Amino acid sequence: MHALWKPRVLGAWRVPAGGPVILAVNHAHNIDGPMLMGTSPRPVHFLIKKEAFTGPLDPFLTGIGQLKVDRANPDRTAVTNALQVLRDDGVLGIFPEGTRGEGDFASIRAGLAYFAVRSGAPIVPVAVLGSSDRGGRLVRALPPLRSRVDVVFGDPFAAGDGSGRRTRKALDEATERIQARLTAHLENARRLTGR
Repeated sequence: MHALWKPRVLGAWRVPAGGPVILAVNHAHNIDGPMLMGTSPRPVHFLIKKEAFTGPLDPFLTGIGQLKVDRANPDRTAVTNALQVLRDDGVLGIFPEGTRGEGDFASIRAGLAYFAVRSGAPIVPVAVLGSSDRGGRLVRALPPLRSRVDVVFGDPFAAGDGSGRRTRKALDEATERIQARLTAHLENARRLTGR
């Protein structure tokens, strides 16, 4: 990442040094996941669509601990593997919107709340800014080479309400709290970086 672009990492000290943690990342460009993997203070295990695990990428992604997920069907294996990462005091990376989009956390899925409430792991919001800038691209699918990409880590927070409930209502309420926190972090990151 540092050879091709100029990532500026802000707030990495906010990621807990040990124990389980979930990094909730906005997703506006394909480079967002690799950018976070290359700049995070701890190794990150992302849930990645199974379609990405093809050809030489399959052994590479598997070898660096990424988790295959079937987005079209309920995938119990992916859920079990993700929870195991957290039980092993690892770092789980999730794009709460479920797919690449505007990267504004406008619509997040309930999966993030499920993993956070079920595991008790804190969520650290992460804003990746500048990856979707369009000007000056030599390769259409990538940000301009040597351009600055900001990776801004926020304060960790608990998704649950402290009651330990795992009902559908509790997860819906947790999802609302998470969305509010992620949106606020993104706004703060934009102010901080001027993006």
